[in-house]
Amino acid sequence: MAPRKQPNPIDIHVGSRLKLRRTMLGMTQEKLGDKLGVTFQQVQKYEKGANRIGASRLQEISQILDVPVSFFFEDAIQADGGAARVSEFGFADDGAASFEVSRGSVSEAHALARAFSQIEDARIRRRIIDLVETLADARRM
Repeated sequence: MAPRKQPNPIDIHVGSRLKLRRTMLGMTQEKLGDKLGVTFQQVQKYEKGANRIGASRLQEISQILDVPVSFFFEDAIQADGGAARVSEFGFADDGAASFEVSRGSVSEAHALARAFSQIEDARIRRRIIDLVETLADARRM
């Protein structure tokens, strides 16, 4: 029996960013699937990285979720440990670079995103972003 193929780390990362944005908007997998013309199970496979999202489908998803395509590649980590650079057009500078996904706590990130999206005051949201960025920068030092 052939060994089960593992999803590519960048596909997992793109899927987790898809799930993050979908949950931020309060959209169900079924509703996204309806807009894409696929089943909610297919959306689940995209979100887990089990099924790769093609370029045209990713463009369609980005329009439905109202984010640039580059959103799905943000925070991806290259295998050499450096951050993947994403140009203004949403493509990695080095297309041959391999990626590794920082696993962290995806459920915590989704819970934070859901709560954050419910804060109506833009000034408070900006202050939270500043706080989190400051904490992240302090950790790198």
